[in-house]
Amino acid sequence: MNKKDNIHFKGQLKLYMQWPAIMTILLIIMNIWIYMVNQSAGFLMSAFVIVYAVIAFILYFYNRSLLLANLVEFAAQYGGVQDILLRELSVPYAILLDDGKILWGNSQFAEIIGNGLRPDTYLSKYIPALNRSVFPKEEDKSTSLEVTYQNRDYVAEFYKVPIEGFSRKEEVLQIPEGKEYFITLYMRDVTSLNQARAEVEEQKMVAGLIYIDNYDEVIDSVEEVRQSLLIALIDRKINQYVATMDGIAKKLEKDRYFIVIKKKFFQYMEEDHFSLMDDVKEISIGNKIPATLSIGLGFSGEKYGLSYNYARVAIDLALARGGDQVVVKSMEGIKYYGGKREQTAKNTRVKARVKAEAMREFMIAKDQILVMGHKLGDSDSFGAAVGIYKIARTLEKKAHIVINEVTMSLRPIYNEFVNSEKFPDDMFVSSQEALRLVDENTMVIVVDTNKPNLTECEELLTQVKTIAVLDHHRQGSNVIENAILSYIEPYASSTCEMVAEVLQYIADDIKLDTIEANSIYAGIMIDTNNFMNRTGVRTFEAAAFLRRNGADITYVHKIFRDDLESYRAKADIIGNAEIYRDCFIIARGAGMEIESPTIVGAQAANELLNIKEVKAAFVLTEYHGKVYVSARSIDEVNVQIIMERIGGGGHINSAGAQFENEDLEGDIDTLKQVIDDMIEGGDIEV
Repeated sequence: MNKKDNIHFKGQLKLYMQWPAIMTILLIIMNIWIYMVNQSAGFLMSAFVIVYAVIAFILYFYNRSLLLANLVEFAAQYGGVQDILLRELSVPYAILLDDGKILWGNSQFAEIIGNGLRPDTYLSKYIPALNRSVFPKEEDKSTSLEVTYQNRDYVAEFYKVPIEGFSRKEEVLQIPEGKEYFITLYMRDVTSLNQARAEVEEQKMVAGLIYIDNYDEVIDSVEEVRQSLLIALIDRKINQYVATMDGIAKKLEKDRYFIVIKKKFFQYMEEDHFSLMDDVKEISIGNKIPATLSIGLGFSGEKYGLSYNYARVAIDLALARGGDQVVVKSMEGIKYYGGKREQTAKNTRVKARVKAEAMREFMIAKDQILVMGHKLGDSDSFGAAVGIYKIARTLEKKAHIVINEVTMSLRPIYNEFVNSEKFPDDMFVSSQEALRLVDENTMVIVVDTNKPNLTECEELLTQVKTIAVLDHHRQGSNVIENAILSYIEPYASSTCEMVAEVLQYIADDIKLDTIEANSIYAGIMIDTNNFMNRTGVRTFEAAAFLRRNGADITYVHKIFRDDLESYRAKADIIGNAEIYRDCFIIARGAGMEIESPTIVGAQAANELLNIKEVKAAFVLTEYHGKVYVSARSIDEVNVQIIMERIGGGGHINSAGAQFENEDLEGDIDTLKQVIDDMIEGGDIEV
């Protein structure tokens, strides 16, 4: 069969070409009606109809071929016009096969690709990002993405164009249907738009608050006649630094400043590692203590007021983490900078008294108190919980300590409570039991952690409205946000030290039982490594208070002695330790057949600090399908910011983290990479 037989008119053109036949039928009907009226007129009409039909059909079949030829010629001319228009179209446009091979591209597309454009080559050869993986999928008709090519930004839009679609539209010619499809590509140059957006973004306001952390201590450490000069020098440093950033600085109080800068200058501050903090520390006119700053910066692209609120949250977080650092809060999250120095402990107990009075008011208003520490509780967590339990019982409130797993180191002192008739049987409860006990008159007090995911029962925090937090770890971005009372002191040696102070203000002449005093004393002793690390005047005052209440130092030392297997495990960890970058020591504890490998790992980390030239020690131990990291240092390296990089936290010289896997060697490589990155970024000095 000839292919021309497949080509026929359709649509409105087909109807137009059928009009002669339709008119012939109408004339025949009219002729029949005339015949019935007058036969003579009917014969005359019949002759006319026959002549009309012959002429019409001759013209139809003769002109049909001519019309088809003219239509084909018009289509060819029209296609040529389309081709010219597509080639000269200002938008870069190309037609591809479904495998990414270029069939055709207009002049603008060729100009983008350059002189090397050749048809029948793959698009990914020129722009690797535009490969088959970004083409529309089976269920999609189009897709788009932004790419950069030859220092220009483009939005590439892909569309599926099935060939069979041409035969379904009202076209002049019917094309045999097929199943293949083309991919059309449009590329919009958005370089100028992106540059304009970036400029607008850089002009947005960043609000900031600057606090002098230790204002009173610094002023008291210098002669009175020089105090005004010292403050003037600090003011000058702050104003000059902000002025170089084209910003505004306004002094709010004697030790507080409000600043406003453009967002683009924040990048400069990052690049020079917020040199203002070091500049202020270097001010010395006889002051024995260097001044330290806490800086909180807030940015919100929506409202200026929200930026200021973010700055307030950031400065509170910087102070809660110990000061001497920068915290930046934006809609994307929170970032930390600095925090390399330990905050100076304050001898005043005003804050402890205020927090104790506030806690007592909240506890009096409730009927039941639930106390919980962190998972795999240690001596500090347990001792602090016992101290809060004592406060609740003193206030004649029903109280329980939530604990799920008693570690090997806690078992001796835990059994003292369980076996003693002085304490009720329900003193300790599990998470499930605690959830059953919860009612509207329940208060939850969290000790030795401020991260909800580390508590013994995270679900408990969502069931209770009244929550208090006591902790000595520096805060991170993941905190218990709905706490009505938060007492966090990063300079404290332990949470037990803080609880010992609170005990002295919660009630007059409170008297601890010997077991309770031993528990709290044990928490201080373990966290300070036998009063060798992080101790201050208030640490020894807390220990003296506990001694007056019957704490038995010899007993505490005896219950924390290691058994033979644990001692051997600790020796194995120390024996396989490796030195990294000449000043870090990393050890591993794998396959240890002991009850509490994480505790042994922490003890081993403390022992490794006794090696010369070691600035920080890291011990990684496997336990319950996870890898736990114990990090320790003396005063030269901040291990807390290292642990924060891998999802943990803690103190400047005592921190930890955990990996949710059993890949011990891979986790060691991750730790080494983090250390390398922080050294190169200036976060760690070695």
